[in-house]
Amino acid sequence: MTDLTPRQKLILTLIIHDYIETAQPVGSQHLLERYGLSVSSATVRNTMAELTERGYLRQPHTSAGRVPTEEGFRYFVRQLMGHTDLPATTKYTISHQFSQLGYDVERWMRLAASVLAHQSQGAALVTSPRPEHTHFKHLELISTYGRQVLMVLVLAGGEVRQQMLALAEPVSQERLSQTANRLNQLLQGLDAAGLANVVSADALEQDLLKLIREEMARTVETLAGEVYRDGLTNVLAEPEFAEATQARRALRILEERPLLEDLLARTVMADEVGGVQVLIGGEGTWKELRDCSMVLARYGQPGRATGALGVLGPIRMPYGRTISTVRFVSGLLSDLIADRLAE
Repeated sequence: MTDLTPRQKLILTLIIHDYIETAQPVGSQHLLERYGLSVSSATVRNTMAELTERGYLRQPHTSAGRVPTEEGFRYFVRQLMGHTDLPATTKYTISHQFSQLGYDVERWMRLAASVLAHQSQGAALVTSPRPEHTHFKHLELISTYGRQVLMVLVLAGGEVRQQMLALAEPVSQERLSQTANRLNQLLQGLDAAGLANVVSADALEQDLLKLIREEMARTVETLAGEVYRDGLTNVLAEPEFAEATQARRALRILEERPLLEDLLARTVMADEVGGVQVLIGGEGTWKELRDCSMVLARYGQPGRATGALGVLGPIRMPYGRTISTVRFVSGLLSDLIADRLAE
């Protein structure tokens, strides 16, 4: 990106702000009247012509004003916009909403998607926190009837898995409790790989070890599979998506799992937690995004459990508010996950 003069930066910023608000081409006279610029109309026209020549603006029709190009939006986001933040009252309201949910991860995800969609007026997505390794915390074995036993498996982070077992022969509650206590001592803090190295000569313990490994693997797969969405109607209501073709492209990125996983894996999930990435027009990589922009962030605790969240909208999305909302919700979820894992 080549540098611009102060006047070019000002005119580009004003045009982008106006276009985000109206979705209409912006003319020189309109800029003069709306913003009270202390220069002539000819000066504004010349500056707009310079920005057009450099690829930051385009003219849809000969007699029309100018609209920002993808490069214009990229320059604005990366060079002109600066750091943005949500109002303190908005932060308080969002934090209070989450505080009412206790330690329910699924409700956190749903609320995060709702908040992102509402604040940005875009389409939000949030993936559940995916543990890189699931760790054993506690086991209980409860005799119910005859050979039936309830296995209660508690994983680090509070995830609880229950399964009814049918044993080969009845086993007393005393022996079940002794077996559970022994396994709790042997397995404390181990992940699936660690469990694979644990051996036992006791047939009951062998069977339980196999079931625990299977449950831990299933938990990882389940958490990785959840994607929460909200606000799709916000995007479809924008004039850019009035035609079915553009609308279908916008839908694809949110609905087709392989496409979404590829996007997240190659962008935000390869980034550090807390960083915000802005993809404008697909960045030449994802043709499905050529009419869209996405603001993405990774949240959680690196090495333990992380997920992704983001907002999809038209290229003229309100970047300042969207980026600040994504950054704040990402930080909030990271804190909540850290508290949950520390239990």
